[in-house]
Amino acid sequence: MSEPRAGGEPEAAAHRDDEQAPTGAPGRDRPLRVTLCPVNTAGVPWTIARSLRRRGVDARLVVFERYALHPEADVDLDRRGGLLRRQATQWRAFARLVPHTDVFHFVFGLTLVPRSLQFAALKATRRKSVMHYLGSDIRGKTPEELAYGKKAGAEIIGSYDAIRWVPEANVIPPGIDVAAIAPEPPSDRTRPVILHAPSSRRRKGTEHVIAAVEGLDADLEIVEGIPHEQAFERFKAADIVVDQLNAGWYGLFAIECMALGKPVVTFLHDEAVQRTEEAFKTTVPLVSATAETLREQLRPLVADAAERRRIGAASRAYVELVHDQERVTDRLLDVYARL
Repeated sequence: MSEPRAGGEPEAAAHRDDEQAPTGAPGRDRPLRVTLCPVNTAGVPWTIARSLRRRGVDARLVVFERYALHPEADVDLDRRGGLLRRQATQWRAFARLVPHTDVFHFVFGLTLVPRSLQFAALKATRRKSVMHYLGSDIRGKTPEELAYGKKAGAEIIGSYDAIRWVPEANVIPPGIDVAAIAPEPPSDRTRPVILHAPSSRRRKGTEHVIAAVEGLDADLEIVEGIPHEQAFERFKAADIVVDQLNAGWYGLFAIECMALGKPVVTFLHDEAVQRTEEAFKTTVPLVSATAETLREQLRPLVADAAERRRIGAASRAYVELVHDQERVTDRLLDVYARL
């Protein structure tokens, strides 16, 4: 759910946090100018905008409205009113942004103005663009339903699991500030805590998690419905983490727990694991499980604290290599440079 808040139309190079103005530049005259828009799904676009600024890019995030869980943005558009008023607001925003933008970085399959007109408008104004998918915006869609993305200069997805829907896309895993997360290795207690934090019990397979833990010498903690800051404190105290049993890959929750040095159990598609290991020259340390195999995959972790810590340490190293935001920014700047 989102929470609309009144805002103004975007000003040139609007920055509303305490970061310094960009100084680096791709050429002699000025820095690269990037506008991310029009939503802040899971906080991913805001993380990208901040990391780009640290690299000297003139980056801003412009959103239709601020989300309750992730309200961060440089500018939110006041889109109150009927359809015509909302469209007028969006077109005015686009017109104001064009002179101050080299690359429009669209996220979650959305554009600033209607998709049927957005790419023609970019072509007319000689502006470049990328379409950055974040998961549920492409999962299960047909090639025809995703054809609009081919009009962008490049497409980006977050995993080699998602590439089955957008085969030509650049794979750039989501990034976090790994250095800001101090490792919290699993404890030595004989009755470890297994943590599960479903955003949706149905999609995450929570009923199977509950059934698998029953009878094990462990305590299950289900974290849901609380702010991220509070939830993260619970993550720190966990010994084993179970992510999901349906999707076939992992998301930000698992990434944060791996950064804490926790062993994470989740369902992974074998082909995506293989391609990830080949691309990043590493081993994916997550423990793969299905609803049918979850109990057996949990048993050795419950019984052996040293094994929990071993996998947890490998998980932290994996996140430093694959998901550190600075490395992610390197990959993103390379995509921009090839537009």
